[in-house]
Amino acid sequence: MAVMLHEPRVNHISAIDRSGIASPVINSKDYNHQEINPKKDNPQQPAGWRTFLSFVGPGFLVSLGYLDPGNFETDLQAGADHRYELLWVILIGLIFALVIQSLAVNLGVCTGKHLSEICKAEYPIFVKYCLWLLAEIAVIAADIPEVIGTAFALNILFKLPLWVGVLLTGFSTLLFLGIQRYGVRKLEGIAVLVLVMAGCFFGEMSYVKPPAADLLKGMFIPKLGGRGATGDTIALLGALVMPHNLFLHSALVLSRRIPNSVHGVNDACRYFLIESGFALFVAFLINVSIVAVSGTVCSGKNISSDSLDRCNDLSVHSASFLLRNVLGKSSSTLYAMALLASGQSSTITGTYAGQFIMQGFLELKMRKWLRNLITRCIAIMPSLIVSIIGGSSGAERLIIIASMILSFELPFALIPLLKFSSTTTKMGPHKNSMIELG
Repeated sequence: MAVMLHEPRVNHISAIDRSGIASPVINSKDYNHQEINPKKDNPQQPAGWRTFLSFVGPGFLVSLGYLDPGNFETDLQAGADHRYELLWVILIGLIFALVIQSLAVNLGVCTGKHLSEICKAEYPIFVKYCLWLLAEIAVIAADIPEVIGTAFALNILFKLPLWVGVLLTGFSTLLFLGIQRYGVRKLEGIAVLVLVMAGCFFGEMSYVKPPAADLLKGMFIPKLGGRGATGDTIALLGALVMPHNLFLHSALVLSRRIPNSVHGVNDACRYFLIESGFALFVAFLINVSIVAVSGTVCSGKNISSDSLDRCNDLSVHSASFLLRNVLGKSSSTLYAMALLASGQSSTITGTYAGQFIMQGFLELKMRKWLRNLITRCIAIMPSLIVSIIGGSSGAERLIIIASMILSFELPFALIPLLKFSSTTTKMGPHKNSMIELG
């Protein structure tokens, strides 16, 4: 499906007020809206880097959802069990993610409303509540790997019992709510935390040197060989293409002030597309490096018996040995810090997505800290029960189950998005189409 960049029908672009609900008045104190110089909105004058940079942020914030502990778990297992054979799933998944995230962006920019608000306005009450419930389940399923990943990191760093770490993750919501008071742009800056994790695996990848020919073969030749490949593929797709990100991205773009002109809206759509493409390309490289490292180390000819045992039961909790070649004795500590950074940075996406979904579908005037704490507590409950009963192995299986749930949840967000982005009354000439003629 092509992402169209026709000249859109310009609607009144709204902002997000202090409660997070779209309003027709832009308040620069709430989300640090970027003022656009009207001169740069002149079609005869090319926009500069400063204008482009004012739109940077939402795509990188959303891309954190593609780098959470759920991705860690599925990437590690895909590499250990199938070496490089499932790299094509990551490639196709992130290309597909770019297309649908771009549609969500265009919907928000052109209508001035995010996806959940439009669903509430357009669907009957029964359908509306069903979609809201499914979207909330998707947020909870996406939050479970973040909760468990953070608990694993605290267990490695401080030897805390897993269930204690799960409980402590509830306080991270309050931390980010405090940062949110300073504006969305401050939260977007936390995206740099994921570079800690990226640096570790890029360094290890340069050391183990996976065969380039095998990597390219796994990336461009689809194959589902070996035991459990189908299940791993479903889990990979669920961890990569998460439905709550569609609601989130269509809402985050409203935090930017879009010039009220055809040219200004076109530029905004193009800038957001470029930013999303770059952010997802970085996410693609990081996911590939994790699969490549686990696949190379666990299939090496000189692998020790200890490492072989760990590869047979590889998980996000026990993967620190993969970085031993580069990090030495400090591999466990630095890996835990990277895992903690991944879990906490991706928590932002789940927190915001839950906020916009609840507000858009239900228009609840609930306090932010209470609403987000309720969402996090719901996600904590299954993680807490499983960590007490099943320990680390049960928690690891729960991450895979949550990723598979996200795969089955995707159509319930994607179908409304495709419907609305293809509707002339909503998008005007900017609507999506299967084939572009002329």
